[in-house]
Amino acid sequence: MGSELTLVSSLHNSTKRDYLARMNDDKVEAMIIAKKYGQEYWDGDRRYGYGGYKYIPGRWKSVAEELINRYSLGSGSKILDIGCGKGFLLYEIQLIDPNIQISGIDISDYGLRNKHPDLQGDFRIARAQDPLPFEDEEFDLVLSLTTLHNLHIYELEIAVAEIERVGKHGYIMVESFRNELEMFNLECWALTAECIMDTDEWRWAYKKFGYTGDYEFIYFE
Repeated sequence: MGSELTLVSSLHNSTKRDYLARMNDDKVEAMIIAKKYGQEYWDGDRRYGYGGYKYIPGRWKSVAEELINRYSLGSGSKILDIGCGKGFLLYEIQLIDPNIQISGIDISDYGLRNKHPDLQGDFRIARAQDPLPFEDEEFDLVLSLTTLHNLHIYELEIAVAEIERVGKHGYIMVESFRNELEMFNLECWALTAECIMDTDEWRWAYKKFGYTGDYEFIYFE
């Protein structure tokens, strides 16, 4: 398996969260609405998801730069984002090098319809747990941020194996925990997660399903 990275952790930790308020705010209803991945999830009330997921210039720039440098991406390189959403990270990559070829899939029609208006590439509605419509090693990098933990454990094998198959390099980031406090906070905050697993369980799953790429965990401290 590859290396454990910390590319997104600083961005994640910059957001303040009231875990108990989330748990006590009719969370079951909020989970049902969030899992539709529609307008409420992206741009509705915070209790249903992001609470307004807007493009902030430069917010994802440092992550984009690190990905380009780590995986030696340049003119003609091909990237696939599994669970790309509105594509703000991909747009930052495009700003740095417009000649990188960008593709993305997401389960959310709303997210794709509301991606950054200047983002160019091949974008499709598709599920991460289904076989991907791409050739072996078609992409120089396949990345997936905050998506695979939304799958059931029995769906992970196909998702992870497909990332391994279509990419020369992989980078997966999921929500996880290292202790009881982080587990409690994650269970309070998560609306769409189906796999709430600690870091050792995730590493076991990656090895079990043949993943050799890099990975990252974000925590709710």
